[in-house]
This record gives sequence, C-alpha cells and structure tokens, in this order.
Amino acid sequence: MNLCVFQGTFNPIHNAHIRMAEFVLENYDADKILFIPAYKPPHKVFDPECAHHRLNMVKLAVEDNPRFEVSDIEFQSEEVSYTYNTIKTLTPARRIDLRSQRERENFKIYFIIGADAYGQIDTWYRAAELKEMVEFIVFTRTPQDISSSQV
Repeated sequence: MNLCVFQGTFNPIHNAHIRMAEFVLENYDADKILFIPAYKPPHKVFDPECAHHRLNMVKLAVEDNPRFEVSDIEFQSEEVSYTYNTIKTLTPARRIDLRSQRERENFKIYFIIGADAYGQIDTWYRAAELKEMVEFIVFTRTPQDISSSQV
C-alpha cells in the first residue's frame, strides 16, 4: 500500500490543492491521498473555531473522490501539529492495519509539499527523521500549471 499524505492548514483549501492531489494519483504509485488539516500549526496563530471550519471545508472539498480521505488525527491530540508526530502515528507498526508482513514491508508514505515549505524543511521538528520516513513530492507554485519532483 502506498499512502500519500497531504498535510497543511488548508486555510482555505482550494482548487490547486485538489489538482495537486489528482496529479499525484495519476503520476505516482499512490493508492489514496490522505488530507490532514493541521489542528494547531506550529508557525501560525491558533484559532480553534477556525481549525474546525478548515477541517469541515476539506471534508466537503474532497467528498466526491473515493481515493481522497480526510483525517482528523491532529484534532484528536489537540497538541501542536508537528508533521513528524503525525507521520509516526501513521506508520504500519502504529496505526495502519495491514493484513500481511509483506504489505507492511511494501508500505510507503509519499508526502505532498510546496517548494517554499520544502525549502524550510530543516527548520521543522525532527526534520532529519521525517526525511527518512516519507518520500517527498515537491510542487512548485506556478499560475499556469502544476509540476512536481520527488525528493
């Protein structure tokens, strides 16, 4: 199973987010895209009411695609939303119920990220370990198209 995580504040979620997720499904070996709205982003002002609105907007935005899923995992902990902690929780040994040892061994997590955020990745909480846990799909921000590269 290959999971692709798309985590962010999604304030608000918009068409470019959806197009990036669709691009990944079409061009990478991802079985599904798991959208994870940040509950308490570490580098932004926290507003709990806004956080719940963002979660609901993401649910509405992705409901028509059966390969898109929304997780409220960061809302369950109510702590600062560090990507490392979230990804660690999603690994097969911790959260995902895979039926066989072979599936666990073949499990891969892709992570959608913008080039601007990836440029700051070394400032993230436990960045070196995070880099070992996921395969980044980095998108450049251009008004005309969506392009990506794997890191």
